[in-house]
Amino acid sequence: MKSILFVCLGNICRSPIADGCAKKYVLENGLDIKIDSAGTGSWHVGEAPCANSIKVAKKYGVNISNLRARQVTKSDFDNFDLIIALDESNYRDLERLGAKNLVKLGIYGHNGADVPDPYFFKEYDGFVKVFKMIDECVSNLFAEIK
Repeated sequence: MKSILFVCLGNICRSPIADGCAKKYVLENGLDIKIDSAGTGSWHVGEAPCANSIKVAKKYGVNISNLRARQVTKSDFDNFDLIIALDESNYRDLERLGAKNLVKLGIYGHNGADVPDPYFFKEYDGFVKVFKMIDECVSNLFAEIK
């Protein structure tokens, strides 16, 4: 495994958290794996992750403040060994676009469950729950690919 792309809807909440958790894991374990994130939509291209995502990630020692949202491209499907969707809707959108090596993050510890979009919760506690789910799944993912 040389590269992983995490994909959610707007690339400002869930996929940046997954990106940050994965990069931290890669750094701490001396792995040579390229990590990135993107969104299926273009609404937030160029924006930083939302304030609550940055805040909760920082609370758990993950810095995502330097990330900027981008939209997934078809070339990503050739450039990444594994494409990880954060929910079923993202999964279907990526499948329609032709993504290969596509899985849902929830298969790594949550029986394939969708990672809920905290953008619509607005309250900080929702972001904490989402962070913990993502962090657990990312940890389990790396345990499998080591």
